[in-house]
Amino acid sequence: MAGRRPLRRSAAGAIVAILAMVVLAADQFVKHLTIEHLPSEKAVPVLGEFLQLFYIRNSGAAFSIGAGMTWIFTIALAVVAVVIIWKTLAVRSRLWAVVLGCLLGGVLGNLSDRLLREPGFAVGHVVDMISMPWMIPAIFNVADIFIVTGMISVALLVVIGLRLDGTRERDHADAADAASQDAASAATES
Repeated sequence: MAGRRPLRRSAAGAIVAILAMVVLAADQFVKHLTIEHLPSEKAVPVLGEFLQLFYIRNSGAAFSIGAGMTWIFTIALAVVAVVIIWKTLAVRSRLWAVVLGCLLGGVLGNLSDRLLREPGFAVGHVVDMISMPWMIPAIFNVADIFIVTGMISVALLVVIGLRLDGTRERDHADAADAASQDAASAATES
């Protein structure tokens, strides 16, 4: 990737938009299948205790925290979606475009549930269906998978120093060191 030119703004935006739509469509399709074909609140073993399907509607956040404050999660998801879209304007890195596109798709998946599902607008319950009781007691969905992996990816990109524009922190530090060395040598020559 070191030799690649930065993406144009339109290309980065297209990557983010396409991935967000694909993730959103996959999430909503799986939720549709869940509603149509799974019994409510009954475990359906896929791989025994390792992986189960368990259809439930969640009014809260992870582990049903804040079940009585659904509208707060709706506002939070909307704000996160707007921030991701705003940050996309600065993206020139392919990796950042992929990560933000997948993250945005996950956020929009759960936001659409909050806005459009029962019991009503902005207080809808999120459809969850994936259960791995051996690992964590939570029940989650496709959007949740992309949100969690997206946030982990964002953290890793920040830690390795990859900026939204595709440059690295060390590149900027090296350029600053070279400029200061040039200035110091110019000062000593005078």
